[in-house]
Parts: sequence; structure tokens; C-alpha cells
Amino acid sequence: MPLNDYAVLKGRPINNRLATGASPHYQVLVSENGTLHRIAVNVRSQDGSEVEFLVRSHFEHPITDLLKDLPEGLHPTRSAPGGIALDFIRANLMQPWEIKPLPMSAAGPDNDLNEKIDAYVQRAMSDETAMIYAFGETWGPENDRADRYFGFRPGRGIHDIHFNQGNPPGRYADQNGPWQDGALLFEFPSDRQWVAVFLKFQTQAWHSDDADGSPIVAPDADHPGRPHTPVDRDQIPPFDVPDGLVRIVAAYVNDVRTPERETVTLLNTADVPVDLTGWQIKDKQKHAMTLSGSIPAGATTVVEIVQPVALSNKGGLITLLDARGVKVHGVSYTRDQARQPGRTIPFQS
Repeated sequence: MPLNDYAVLKGRPINNRLATGASPHYQVLVSENGTLHRIAVNVRSQDGSEVEFLVRSHFEHPITDLLKDLPEGLHPTRSAPGGIALDFIRANLMQPWEIKPLPMSAAGPDNDLNEKIDAYVQRAMSDETAMIYAFGETWGPENDRADRYFGFRPGRGIHDIHFNQGNPPGRYADQNGPWQDGALLFEFPSDRQWVAVFLKFQTQAWHSDDADGSPIVAPDADHPGRPHTPVDRDQIPPFDVPDGLVRIVAAYVNDVRTPERETVTLLNTADVPVDLTGWQIKDKQKHAMTLSGSIPAGATTVVEIVQPVALSNKGGLITLLDARGVKVHGVSYTRDQARQPGRTIPFQS
């Protein structure tokens, strides 16, 4: 079953504790209009392995338009698309190759998770306008005890500030679920900047089932673990394309004409053609259109968007799926990026 009490906490960070060997969680004390909560962030796996991380120091995503209007406090969140729930995969928050393992602590500056997180917590504590947003599972209030780190009563907080799907069979498999991922986001209004910190355990599979978040084998179900290097092929077939081999590199979402013409530009990074038969493009509302044909080696192709898919001028998601329905690539764009009509939005990575 998924997390029991998925939520987002918004408040002011006012104190912190670095993780240690005995307590491998970075702790943040948060005040939401005087009510105290503790955020517990895993920075080392229970098996001792390094946690994978990604810090986006200039985070741009349509979710920020929803978050900035939230009042301070704890907001129970439905694990579903269309709201403020997070999903690393389905909300196109990152590409799988961007997230890298890092130790909890290490000698030297800015080279461990304690330091990566602490830099932004310290900055937020020193900026009276800054806000922290913690996504995860809540606990408490514990009316019979004080918080073990900061001593406030009643103890309460939020944890599981990490990827919460793709867990293999075993102890944490029952916590799998889509649209319930954890993360830390920082809002710095005075600098018009958002920062996002994403964490994932190395044991968690990147691709997961849309229904229950359990791990799935991708992209080659018949040969799990086989390297996907094209050898002696005239064309890569639909089921043999690894993440990012075909990428969404641009989108035209705000036309100056009526009716609007919307397009998505795909890039084939391989040295042979890629067969797109049965592939799909999905929008923010998960409406899908089916593709056909192929992309020549190293070339781009412009796909004209047709109903029911629509690219909103208020920000959105664009996702590319292979013929099995497995995500190959995905991007997001904000309201600001789509504001100027007649301009194509470029995407990196």
C-alpha cells in the first residue's frame, strides 16, 4: 500500500542538526505560524550505501505556481496528478541520468549531502522571506512526548523526503506508490528563485508501474539487464530504446494564429534510425496521441500535436513513451516560459 499520510509542509526553517553516523538524517526545525514541526531527511541508506541526489538551484516547474499560494502549514495531499503531489517520473522533475550518488559526509567542502542540504537551509534561515516546502509522510502529534531532537511538544513532523516508489520486494515494497514522492523545495522570493533537492535510494528502480509504483523492467522486458547498445542494426526497434536516446528538445505551445498550431520537436541521439511505431506523446492531463514512422540517425523531427493532446499556455508537461508505455523522456515548462506567443521553448538535457 502507498504512504498513509502523504502531505506537504510549508513553513520557516529556524534550526537544524547535521546527520551523523548514529543518526543518518538531516534534521530541520520548522515553524508554521508558531506551530513547530521537524523534517527528517535521509542522507544515508539503511544498508550503508550512498543516497542519490539532485539539486536544482534554479528550479522551474509549473508546480511552483501552485505552491507559492499555499498558506503556511501542513497540507494533506492526494496522491494523484493535477495537484501538488510530486512524482519524479510522471511530473518530469528530472532525467534519470541527472541523479548521482553522494556520501552523507566527507572531508572537504561541498562534497557530501550534509553540506548540499545545509547550504540552502542556512540561507533560508537567514532570509526572513524564504520558505521551505517538505514533501513526505507525516507523523504525530505525539501528545505524550517531546521531540527527540529539538524538545518541542507535542512531537510531530514529516519524513520519507525521497523517492517513494520502485522499491524491490522486501521491507519497503508496501510503501510503493505513484504521485507520493518526497522532496525539499526552497522559495527565495527576494531573489525570485526556487531550489529543489531530490533524493533516491540506489536500490529503487527508476521505472515503476502506474497503478502501484512497483518496479518494472524497462526498456527490454525479455532481456532484463542487457546493455542497450545498438550493434549491427539498420534501425532500433520500438522496444529497445533506453532512457533519453530520443529526447524532447523543443515545443511550440503558444501560437499567434487561430486555431493554434502546437508542435513538439524530437531528437534522435543514436547513430541509427529509431522506429517510433506505437509510441505516444502525453500532456499534463495524461491525454495521449500515437506516433508512427521513424527518426533518422542524429536527426530531429517536428511532431504536430493533435487532439486530445493539448499544450497549455499556463504551464505543462510533455512526456514521450515507447510502444510498451514506458517513459523514454519528459520535460516541463512554466507559465512564464509559455507567456510569449510565437516563440519556441527550448529544453535542455
